[in-house]
Amino acid sequence: MRAALWLLSLFAVAVAVALFAGNNQGTVTLYWPPYRIDLSLNLVLLLLAGSFAIWHAALRALAALLELPRQARRWRQQQKERAMHGALLDALTHMLGGRFLRARKTAAAALAQEQALAASGAAATPHARQLRALAHMIAAESSHALQDRALRESHWHRALQQTPAGGSANEQELREGIQMRAAHWSLDERDPDAALERLAALSQGAARRTLALRIKLRAARLARQTQEALDTARLLGKHRAFSPDAAQSLVRSLATELIHGARDSAQLQQIWQGLESAERQMPELAIHAARQLAALGGAASQVRAWLLPVWERMLEQPGALTDQHALMLVQTLEAAGLDALDAAWLARIESAQQAQPRDARLQYLAGMACLKHQLWGKSQQLLTQASQQLTDASLRASAWRHLAELAEQRGDDSAAASAWKKAAGKAIVLLCHK
Repeated sequence: MRAALWLLSLFAVAVAVALFAGNNQGTVTLYWPPYRIDLSLNLVLLLLAGSFAIWHAALRALAALLELPRQARRWRQQQKERAMHGALLDALTHMLGGRFLRARKTAAAALAQEQALAASGAAATPHARQLRALAHMIAAESSHALQDRALRESHWHRALQQTPAGGSANEQELREGIQMRAAHWSLDERDPDAALERLAALSQGAARRTLALRIKLRAARLARQTQEALDTARLLGKHRAFSPDAAQSLVRSLATELIHGARDSAQLQQIWQGLESAERQMPELAIHAARQLAALGGAASQVRAWLLPVWERMLEQPGALTDQHALMLVQTLEAAGLDALDAAWLARIESAQQAQPRDARLQYLAGMACLKHQLWGKSQQLLTQASQQLTDASLRASAWRHLAELAEQRGDDSAAASAWKKAAGKAIVLLCHK
């Protein structure tokens, strides 16, 4: 379309020139005494146009000639900038390739070229500070890999100086990245306190990023700050830094560690109240917390209150608990004391045993509850059935031992001796497994 318009314009100009110059009889007379020169108007116009073109070309040539020194300086500056950027890229390539000594030398060369460029009086590179900071960080990272801590810290401090706290947005992002890398170095050196200190220097927004939270989680676990690690793991789970199963497993592990670290029942109850509702519903955590509370001498009613959601879940969803967790639930209820069970818990145990008559663990628990409440006949019946089906050696040994005691109370010495013999055999098996 543009070519067609140019062609039409050319034809229009040609037509105008033909109409104007074809029959133009005008002349231009120049008087130079004693001479007279007559020139046609067309020739004069052509001479003027040619003179203008010649003068324009001459002025352009003169301007280009005067521009040569500045263009030469700009070309030299561009060559230095290209060499500087090339050295920085080479340093990054060497570092990623594991050639740390070459990376550090090339980063130093990039810094030297930048200093030479600034000393030459040329216009400053717009991103000069970021470039210097990156070069220092490459050198610091390479020094860290080479176990040169002194040189690493020197380059790290210089990189921080190139990215002031009140700089531009890009410089602020780079500064935060530099601080995170320093925290990661501290973790590599097994110094969690230094890592946490460097993370604390981050802004509030940067401290909540996934990378910073991952570093903080590792540092808190290494420093045995379990509560801090648990809070961080919760944030990472909300940010979807882990898969749901991995996040739940991590939170469960940290909460279990926190529960086991309780020194008394009051501290344990405070820890339990600090857990989230979903965490208190986890069977593993509830069982571990109840076992720990019983071991610390806590109230038996409180132990059973923590176990009640797990118990109800086991009855509503028979396959929800693993065999190990179901066994731990029964053992914890027994450890909390079956002699002080209220009517509600007795009804729960009896209804559960009747609903699942083939569950040996529930038979054992119901038999022990009957034993503690002096229901000798029913206790003997349930414990005898459970002792034949229990797979756990400790529960089988306990069942035979109590059956032996019941036989002694009845005066049946042969049955008591047989029961004691079986209980001793299970105890020996248990000791061998330990």
